[in-house]
Amino acid sequence: MKRGEKVILAIMGVVVASLMVRNALSLHSGGGVTDPGIPFYSTASAGLLHEAGDLYRANDCRQCHSLWTVKSAFESVPAPALDGVGSLHSQQWFYDYFSAPNPQTILPSRLKREYRHPSLIDLPIYQRQTLAQYMASLRVKDWYLEKARAAEYEKLTGKAYPAAHGEK
Repeated sequence: MKRGEKVILAIMGVVVASLMVRNALSLHSGGGVTDPGIPFYSTASAGLLHEAGDLYRANDCRQCHSLWTVKSAFESVPAPALDGVGSLHSQQWFYDYFSAPNPQTILPSRLKREYRHPSLIDLPIYQRQTLAQYMASLRVKDWYLEKARAAEYEKLTGKAYPAAHGEK
């Protein structure tokens, strides 16, 4: 190996070693950035999860909504994601929404007619109550709540969330 090659190799070795030390120190000290974790969770019991999951599938909710999913740029659903939606609305609100003859009178939507939430008034009361209880159990941690509000607002209206621009 020639002298110039040895110098370049030594410089590369020093750079790589210093990057490794910096990364190790950053991991050890936290690097000033703390991962707050996954913001979504559910307060539902195992029985409610099972029963509501069956209703979610039986009513084809996943045709329009996503739940507990990682989304990619190639995969989109027309209606808002349900992750954390229970932090935005109460169980009674969900029950009223599912029981309304026209849910858009409660929550207006810009979505195409075929993607607007259908009335679930034809479902038995206990099934609407189960779905309402389950939706209310889908929570989001406080630090993520504004992002959840913004995502729902922007999906339904097609407009930027006002709080994102300092408006209230």
